[in-house]
Amino acid sequence: MSIFLDPDDVAILTGKKTKSGQIDQLRRMGIAFYVNASGRPVVPKSAIDGARAIEKPQQWKPALLNHG
Repeated sequence: MSIFLDPDDVAILTGKKTKSGQIDQLRRMGIAFYVNASGRPVVPKSAIDGARAIEKPQQWKPALLNHG
């Protein structure tokens, strides 16, 4: 089992068939990817599954400020 999407999945995700079109669309979508030595975009599954998404920590405020 690979940790990367296969080329068909990248084509479906982006709606593009060419490497350059896929790269452009992935950038527009804000999806993390790498470009391999053959110029093909490689997308880690974690970039789209949300399982490893890091939430922004909430800034702590003293309780006194919450009653104002």
